[in-house]
Order: sequence, then C-alpha cells, then structure tokens
Amino acid sequence: MKILIADSGFTKTDWRVISEEGDISQAKTAGINPYYQTEEEMLKEIQNLHNQVPEKIDRIYYYGTGCSSATNRDKIANLLKRYYPHAEIDVNHDLLAAARSLCGDQSGIACIIGTGTNSCLYDGKKILDNVPSLGWAIADEGGGTYLGKALVTDYYRKDMPKHLRVLFKEEFELTKDGFLTKIYQEPMPGRFLASFAKFIGKHVSDPYMYQLVAHGFELFITKNVMKYEGHQELPIHFTGSVAYYFGNILRDVAMNNGLQIKHITQQPIAGLTLFHQ
Repeated sequence: MKILIADSGFTKTDWRVISEEGDISQAKTAGINPYYQTEEEMLKEIQNLHNQVPEKIDRIYYYGTGCSSATNRDKIANLLKRYYPHAEIDVNHDLLAAARSLCGDQSGIACIIGTGTNSCLYDGKKILDNVPSLGWAIADEGGGTYLGKALVTDYYRKDMPKHLRVLFKEEFELTKDGFLTKIYQEPMPGRFLASFAKFIGKHVSDPYMYQLVAHGFELFITKNVMKYEGHQELPIHFTGSVAYYFGNILRDVAMNNGLQIKHITQQPIAGLTLFHQ
C-alpha cells in the first residue's frame, strides 16, 4: 500500500509518501486553508502536489488547518479525489496531527505555535479537550501572526525602541497606507503579518524583542495550556516554527509558570510519518 501524508498549515504544506517497500519521499506546497482560500486556490496547490507525486496513491492521511468542521473536511477530500481518485482519504484537523506526532500513544498536552496557534489535551488515542483557537484576527497568542501584528503596531505607534525602528524602516520601506492595504484589501493578511517574525528572530537578543516574544508565549500558556486539567503533571509538547526558533524563550516562560516542556519540534510531519508507518 502506498501512503500519502499531509501536514498543512497556514503558510506551507509538508507531504510525505511511504512506498510499499517502506521508502519515504517528500513534497512541498503552499498552505491550504478552506476558511481563507477559494476552491480554485486550493486546487492549484493540489495540482502542484500532483506534479511532484503523480503516481497512484492507495491511502491519504491529510491533516490541515481549518479542518475542524465536517464541511471543510469534505471539501478537502473532494479536491484530493480529483487527482487521486483511487485513494481512501482520511481528512483531520492539524491539531490531531500535532497530538499524534508529539504524544504518539501517550497522554499529554500538544500545542501548535507556528503562523497560528492551537492546543489540546490528548489521551493517547483521541483529543479530550480543546481551548478554541479563534484564529489570528481574535487570538492566536504567541503565533507568528500575533507577533507580527504586535511588532508593526509598536513600530507605527513609536513604542518600538528607536534603534530598532531605524532597522525596521530600512528593511521593509513600508508606508502606513501600504501596510493597511495589505491587511484590509489583499488576500491572506495573516500570512503577511507572520512574515515579520523573521525580523524578530534576527534581533531577538534585544531586550525589547525578547519581551515581545515572551509576552506572547505568556498569554498562550495562561490562556490555553493552563486551562487543561492535569497541566502541572502531564508532559507538554510543542510543534511549529515559532515555538522551535524561539524555544529557549518558550522554555523560560513555561518554567516561570511552574511548567516543564518535554518536546519542541519544528514541524509534525516526521512524527506523523512514524505514526503511520
């Protein structure tokens, strides 16, 4: 049986193919999100995938952001069916991907901090509890979009230290009108805001930047992780680019709240591949 596995976030989708012999190959496309993209936009990415993985697939395990509702799961399954008509297709939320990748068959709290954020209480088989994410426009504390929004707000309101404001202006040459156009008139504003996380990472040794990230993580932990029963005893795991690259800050904030983090991975796809292998 040839298996195709997908982990789709807001920014990118990681794909893995497991051959009948157990060999593993990979592909990449942009992120797929049924809440923010049209059917045509999503189908374009699946066509991009098919160009990289044209062979017959027997089973697809797709985990994606925006797939908590049955309607969106069916939408993704139908699009995949156009290019892989013979495959059995199982579509799930990216939160289950994080739980299976990080916890395997053990109990724990699984968290995502990438472009967006989410978390759940997992018993080794299923998700028992989930504090609703609510998305980048309302919440997503600590995620790339949240941090980018905080950074740009501080820049335009002159709350960012002067030396960093100079560097920011030199790098982006972004006018206020240009910024507002991208946020309110162009597609995928969350992805645009998250792009500023790279600037934060470049200057994270600066006390202002450190505190910006730490404050976001503090909010994530208090508003999400600490709402789960047993959070002081259970292993707590994280996956996602922001959690990974700012892992030292994340561990500091967790420790200050009396919590211990076990695993922090950049992406769940490797753990998912092992889970389904």
